[in-house]
Amino acid sequence: MGWIRSFAWRDSRGSRKRMLLFVSSMVLGVAALVSINSFGDNLKTSIDNEARTLLGADLSFESSTPFPDPIEALIDSIGGTQSRRTSFASMALFTRSSEARLATVRAHEPGYPFYGSVVTDPPEAADSYLDAGGALVDGTLMSQFNVAVGDSVRIGTVSYPVMGKLLETPRESGAAMLFSPRIYIPLAKVDTTLLVAGSQVDYEVYFRFDDGRDADALRDSLETTLREARIGSDTVQEEQRSWDRGLTNLYRFLGLIGFMALLLGSLGVASSVHVYIRQRIATVAVLRCFGASSWSTVGVYVLQSFGMGLVGALLGSLVGVGIQTLIPRVLTDFLPVDVAFSISWSAVLLGSGIGIGVTMLFSILPLLTVRSVSPMDALRSGSDAVGSGGRDGLWWSAVLLMAAGLTAFAIIQAPTVGIGLAYAAVLGVVFLLLTGTSHILMRSLVRYTPARLPYVVRQGISNLYRPNNQTLMMVLALGLGSFLIATMLISERVLLSQIEVGNQEGRPNLVLFDIQPPQVAGVAAELSGLGVPVLSETPVISMRIHAIGDRTVDDMRADSTFDTSWAHRREYRSTYRSVLTDAETVMEGTFIGTFTEPDGPVPVSVEADVAAELQVGLGDRVVFNVQGVMIETVIGSIRAVDWRRLQTNFFFVFPDGPLDSAPAFHVITARTSSEEEAARALSTLARSYPNVSSIDLSLVLSVFDAIFSRISFVIRFMALFSILTGLIVLAGAVFVSRFQRMEESVLLKTLGASRRTVLRIMAVEYAVLGFVAASTGIILALGAGWALARFVFETPFVVAPVPVLVLLGGVIGLTLFIGLLNSRGVYDKSALDVLRNDT
Repeated sequence: MGWIRSFAWRDSRGSRKRMLLFVSSMVLGVAALVSINSFGDNLKTSIDNEARTLLGADLSFESSTPFPDPIEALIDSIGGTQSRRTSFASMALFTRSSEARLATVRAHEPGYPFYGSVVTDPPEAADSYLDAGGALVDGTLMSQFNVAVGDSVRIGTVSYPVMGKLLETPRESGAAMLFSPRIYIPLAKVDTTLLVAGSQVDYEVYFRFDDGRDADALRDSLETTLREARIGSDTVQEEQRSWDRGLTNLYRFLGLIGFMALLLGSLGVASSVHVYIRQRIATVAVLRCFGASSWSTVGVYVLQSFGMGLVGALLGSLVGVGIQTLIPRVLTDFLPVDVAFSISWSAVLLGSGIGIGVTMLFSILPLLTVRSVSPMDALRSGSDAVGSGGRDGLWWSAVLLMAAGLTAFAIIQAPTVGIGLAYAAVLGVVFLLLTGTSHILMRSLVRYTPARLPYVVRQGISNLYRPNNQTLMMVLALGLGSFLIATMLISERVLLSQIEVGNQEGRPNLVLFDIQPPQVAGVAAELSGLGVPVLSETPVISMRIHAIGDRTVDDMRADSTFDTSWAHRREYRSTYRSVLTDAETVMEGTFIGTFTEPDGPVPVSVEADVAAELQVGLGDRVVFNVQGVMIETVIGSIRAVDWRRLQTNFFFVFPDGPLDSAPAFHVITARTSSEEEAARALSTLARSYPNVSSIDLSLVLSVFDAIFSRISFVIRFMALFSILTGLIVLAGAVFVSRFQRMEESVLLKTLGASRRTVLRIMAVEYAVLGFVAASTGIILALGAGWALARFVFETPFVVAPVPVLVLLGGVIGLTLFIGLLNSRGVYDKSALDVLRNDT
């Protein structure tokens, strides 16, 4: 064993620079794993340390209706220090610019948050706005409407001076603030006309206990009482677990992309080891002549592979620690706390261990070829002496070991074993598809390349099949990076198209809601006076499901054997009308538009997905609690609804008659011809009807685009690991095939080829390689995008050609640049250098 270690060290001396290049292809993969896992540990520590600041209290109760008297009595009996908050959506009218925007209003009592703080600019505004009767406005909103401290914002009929800019708030991330900007105001000054029946209002009470009470135990003891009253509750521990679950899945998903980069790098290592072993055949044969066994010689190169993996893991860990400082900046909009930097040694050991393990796994197959080298090969040509070793039982065992190892590593990175197995399966499918698609493209290029094309083009394409080529490895590496980025670009276009459907000619692009019955005619007249046509007017009634068949929802929830879903627990906003809209299609049964029977169940129409969640079908009975009145219904029809339409779509539709006198608010849809007309209509209505809220499609589209751009930036940032790994594999492949390139260069020079001709041949080779890799990734991304559009988003498949073409050109350009940069000097080698085999 001692001679194996000694020889492995001496044999590597002449090739250490080359071996360092081999391992560089796995450095970024290890770096991704180390940085993300270490960041995840730091994030969990930060959340654990600041758990109280996430909730801002020890215990909270939440309800969508004012707390009933029994719950108020319970709140009083609990004691402790209490603070209340009421949250609702309302139009915010900025008086200086006369512009209005829908915002989420948080009306506070003094005290909350009990832990942590609201961060504002200027800092003193967080403490003074309640006493001064002012408002704190989200910074994005202030920038959008050019609002300055000292200006006024009107919520309902009450105007508030803007005391400061909201920067950080408990329980909310930057992405949430972007989607629904917050405005903080004093609870004592709220315009109560905004809190009418039917409006979406959240009532909250927060507790702080200074007597050391266990909030979780208290909440558990009250669970039955709170559930019966439909009161939600939260504790520090529950808030912590909620954030842990969501963010753990986030960074483990990102870690999966890092694992892909590591996997690609290891493929590059395997290919490089294969070339390296072929160049060591003569050395292996000499060892066999001196009596070394085949397994002893395998051991020499196993040690060298382990050394390469170890060096790559160490370098990757160092790079990963550096990258770790960037990740909080990339994810800043999605984090609830500031993440303190520290090195997680467990993450370093895990990433390094996976890096070494994957490197060794991918080195097994090329190292097994050493077994077939015999002493006679010392007298043969080194490049042709080695065989494949045959696909014997040992070869298949190595393949199974690789598959098992990769599955185990995927499980380690996944939240659960089942998801880890799914990761491994998806990775296998992606690599098979990449391999198959690249083979088809390459064969098509060779078979259908016209003979009349210039010689440099034909020679450049044929170079992809030179001895010791690594074309497949490079296509896999670059193709996967292209696939990830192209999938994100296509998904972004598909999602944006769902909203843009509503902006088609004749479709509503303005929705007004929370309109009280006496206001309907006035709002419609106001819009008509502004030249904005009203397209529809719809009543909306709030209700909950009380029972399905003979069982109440409360009984179902109390039954541990029955799995209730969101559809059983939610509050429904339903309507009544006599006809279907063009966004609805009856799938089963018959839609009944009018029902005047005084007795008997009311026939209702239910949306198909909700019917599946509730496990109901035609003829099933459902009892609704309509604001205290029980109404028995029967499922008369099941509808498919096109939710992409920006209009009033509902899960349940009642016929005209039974709900005509029920308390309701109304929704009006209209269409404006321009953003300026929409802004004028919003500001006018905000003055005349301050309780009426509105949604402008152009604003929704811009907000959605902003949020999705942040998400896509994160995904593209991680996909960059795969692209860079592919470029490193490309650089390594060019390096290890330099001798073949030198032979060709000398031959071409001997035949009279100029430097320009040789460079043009290389340029064609790398351009074709980049084209095949990017095209492979984009073709698979088109398939993935279609599947997402068809089965996930349920929307027509669309593609934005410009970003895809930019990606194609970018990958081709990068491949061309790296290839030519790493091939410099090849033409200058002399024939004598090549004959001496001086690589």
